[in-house]
Amino acid sequence: MKSLKWFLIQRFILIMLFVYVTEELLSLAYRYLVAPFLTEIMHVGGLSLVTQDGSLMLLALQMLLLSLAPLLPERVSSWVIRGIGKNLEGGLYLAIDSPALAGIEDPKTIGLYRLAVIFIFLGLFFLTLLPYLVAAYWYYRAVSVKVKELLQKDKERKANYDRQRNLLLSDIAHDIKTPITTVVGYARVLADGVVEDEAKKTEYLQAIYAKSMRVDELISVLFEYVKLDSDGFILHKERADLGELLRENIALLYADMEENGMELTISIPEEKYPYEVDKIQFGRAITNILTNAVKYNPQGTAIAVSLQEEYQQYQQYVIRIADNGTPIEDALAAHIFDPFARGDKARSTKGGNGLGLSISSKIIAMHGGKLQLERQCADGYAKAFCISLPL
Repeated sequence: MKSLKWFLIQRFILIMLFVYVTEELLSLAYRYLVAPFLTEIMHVGGLSLVTQDGSLMLLALQMLLLSLAPLLPERVSSWVIRGIGKNLEGGLYLAIDSPALAGIEDPKTIGLYRLAVIFIFLGLFFLTLLPYLVAAYWYYRAVSVKVKELLQKDKERKANYDRQRNLLLSDIAHDIKTPITTVVGYARVLADGVVEDEAKKTEYLQAIYAKSMRVDELISVLFEYVKLDSDGFILHKERADLGELLRENIALLYADMEENGMELTISIPEEKYPYEVDKIQFGRAITNILTNAVKYNPQGTAIAVSLQEEYQQYQQYVIRIADNGTPIEDALAAHIFDPFARGDKARSTKGGNGLGLSISSKIIAMHGGKLQLERQCADGYAKAFCISLPL
């Protein structure tokens, strides 16, 4: 909508400029070409509308009544139209003041002269309207082409959305089907009494519980993803310190990092970095990125979290979460923020749902920021996720 608004404003300014320039050119043409021709060659001194009784006021009143007649009752309307129509018949003619007609009595010559003058003035009238007609047509064509282009883009976006939705549904079905199959299989074995060993029964029940929790986790994350796109969803922003918010969310995953033998480096200044954020949603975005760093990297991976204020193209806060773990392949990097974007190996071994980074990207975009993947890090890390928040 914003692009369409600026497009219409630009085209309107161009058209107004075109009309102004054209009117100026026509004015010059009339002043130096048409006016001398009419006065010196055609000897036209004046052109006027004249009524038989000489009363233009009466003529104007009659025409006003004639235009308002259809609003009156049917019988009154027909009477007014009939009466005024008779009065107007032959009641208006064109008077041309010209010394060229002095002494000429031939009605044909006078008629041809008047006809020529009338055509000249009609041509002038048309030329006066021509810039506006051209401008209106130009504007109509420009808007029509632009609207057609936007409709085509919208159609392509819808087709792309449908493809992504179908892919999303396919991935959901895949991710839910695997644990459900396990649950159904173990439940059937237990229900049929095939397993008598109590330890084996306990193992199967634990597997059923784990797979059920996996489905519950997937549905919860999917709900969060869908909720961000739903109508009526709004962020509840408040002034908060980004540094403190980062520390709080790092603390939530610190135990998991220690368990995996990961080395954590935190570079967050003590000074405050105030920003308008939804603490719950923004915290979820940070947690998702950190969770990916823990889940998809080998033990002993070094993770670095930093926050700083930068002044490049404009002033902004930059949050950087880097690690020296597993590099991201080209195929995955191209659509890493798309729903269910993850490698097949991660799908089968890590238990990820592929929605975390997509949710993070959406949340950060809703805060006016941008989440980007950095794959060529100058400080020795394999990759980094950078959050830019313009001030």
